[in-house]
Amino acid sequence: MGDWAPRWMSDRELGLAERHPPGGLPGPQPAGRSAPDRNLGLELVRATEAAALAAARLMGRGDPEAVDRAAVDAMRLMLGTVPMDGLVVIGRGEKDDTPTLYSGEAIGKAGAPAVDIAVLPIDGVRLTAQGMNGALSVAALVERGSLLEPGPCAYMDKIAVGQEAADAIDIEAPVADNLRRIAAATGSQVADLTVMILDRNRHERLVGDVRDAGARIRFLLDGDVAGAIAAARRGTGVDLLMGIGGTAEGIIAACALKCLGGAIQGRLAPRDEAERERTAGAGYDADRVLATDDLVSGDDVFFAATGITDGDLLGGVRYRGDSAITHSIAMRSRSGTVRLIDAEHHRDKLKRFSAIEY
Repeated sequence: MGDWAPRWMSDRELGLAERHPPGGLPGPQPAGRSAPDRNLGLELVRATEAAALAAARLMGRGDPEAVDRAAVDAMRLMLGTVPMDGLVVIGRGEKDDTPTLYSGEAIGKAGAPAVDIAVLPIDGVRLTAQGMNGALSVAALVERGSLLEPGPCAYMDKIAVGQEAADAIDIEAPVADNLRRIAAATGSQVADLTVMILDRNRHERLVGDVRDAGARIRFLLDGDVAGAIAAARRGTGVDLLMGIGGTAEGIIAACALKCLGGAIQGRLAPRDEAERERTAGAGYDADRVLATDDLVSGDDVFFAATGITDGDLLGGVRYRGDSAITHSIAMRSRSGTVRLIDAEHHRDKLKRFSAIEY
């Protein structure tokens, strides 16, 4: 079988693909190369765009539940059209707690590529409800069995950087040591570095350590997925993300960083002894350092995000007459391609085949 065949193909699909390769009958491929296959990342963008458009209609109205519900309904509708045999590994909770996009939900079509799905219909529900900057809609896909399940520990201590500093970080080392190594790897001084940190009381010591080392800080109100991506993207003015945030967000950030060539290290951070015991009982070691490949082991990762409100990474939804403009990013680890997508949506046409209020 040719190297172009996705590893998740069934025996039947492999047989069909052998007789009818993608694109008909391609000519000879150079040694070690393969013909391109379907980029599901472009399909994902349609889902994050839909969620962003639905949520943005409620921006600043002070109703986080309505914002969340609108984004979830829109994303679920679009994900159902993606040609995949999808399993939600990171969703909105357990089936008993949420009617849709729950962990374990099946989405897509049997016989299509079998993938794990991680979704954040809104990374920054409060930001959207209050009309504040930095909210995104996020989704990631990877071949089946490749995503770490978050487990019972809700929070994770993280450090994330871009490609230049991928080999320089050590979450077990002192903050000052990490900053010196990152500065050396990027040809900078510690004083030139900007560290992104969630604005939380739990980070008081971390903030003090960063300031004592001489680096600068940019605080995040919410949404550390965007912070991790900003740390890995050139031109954002951010060099690294540090601190404790959501475990699910850390795993989703790992998907993006794998596409960008960056790196993340995490360590579960139980909030109390009871959560530590539940974490251990579920088979997780809270003291283990989790690298990028521990969080997402697959080699073919798709990631998409669309801005809901303006942020450092992406612009928010813009309305103009009967149209709306969205700004998205789509990435794939296998090719390393990063696409920035500006799309114009004609809301009157969308209403003809969708009940979603865009």
